[in-house]
Amino acid sequence: MQSSGHRFRDVEHHPLLAENDSYDSSSSEADMAERVWFIRDGCGMVCAIMTWLLVVYADFVVTFVMLLPSKDFWYSVINGVLFNCLAVLALSSHLRTMLTDPGAVPKGNATKEYMDNLQLKPGEVIYKCPKCCSIKPERAHHCSICKRCIRKMDHHCPWVNNCVGEKNQRFFVLFTMYIALISAHALILCGFQFFSCVRGQWTECSDFSPPVTVILMIFLCLEGFLFLTFTAVMFGTQIHSICNDETEIERLKSEKPTWERRLRWEGMKSVFGGQPSLLWINPFAGFRIRQILLRAKKGGPEFSV
Repeated sequence: MQSSGHRFRDVEHHPLLAENDSYDSSSSEADMAERVWFIRDGCGMVCAIMTWLLVVYADFVVTFVMLLPSKDFWYSVINGVLFNCLAVLALSSHLRTMLTDPGAVPKGNATKEYMDNLQLKPGEVIYKCPKCCSIKPERAHHCSICKRCIRKMDHHCPWVNNCVGEKNQRFFVLFTMYIALISAHALILCGFQFFSCVRGQWTECSDFSPPVTVILMIFLCLEGFLFLTFTAVMFGTQIHSICNDETEIERLKSEKPTWERRLRWEGMKSVFGGQPSLLWINPFAGFRIRQILLRAKKGGPEFSV
């Protein structure tokens, strides 16, 4: 449809709105800021719960099967503290990824009042997503599961029950990194434990019976190997995408960049924020418990998908 002074098109991409443009005049975005972000997708919620259960299972086997029965006190303490700290960081990163708005464009903001506030020049073209009736910024793509357009959408990940986009990519990268680290740590501990049990003829290597110990450790090895392979590859592709300022969707669609690319360290700083520091690997940075509680009381879930 057309309006005076500019053209309005229902298409998927547009070159007009930059990725950092704000929607200060949009009441829908102000309302969105008062709500907790959570996608009510059955498959995603099952995958997210499975992720937590698998991490808890790994922690149980490492703590109660391998470390507590060990006669080496400092070996148990050091590895127990290290593994549990990595597990907490991994699950915290998972929560931040799942509960952080990935960069959703306000739904239904393609109104005449909003377009008038954009102060467009005559002849300029703006584009509307026909699925969620929102004006699409540059590099935004529509997610059929979230039912929203997401800024710099990389992909929708069922394991975190959310899209990976402009505002939560950092937490997703940390999640893959910490899962890869605890998986590698678990595999190393399994190797030492098998060696210790074989050398001691399975008499005092665990408080569980030898068959139960073997089954628990075999499952942990399989889990660790699969998780290490998957998350290490995902971590590498995410870092590559950030350093090349190109999302996975843009790479798969072979989209030619119409934006000024932020390469290597500039791309890393734009995602992780500021100069390199320990805050880059801290999933708790910027977390405000009081603000989350206030949002939960005011608005409830953002989505009911």
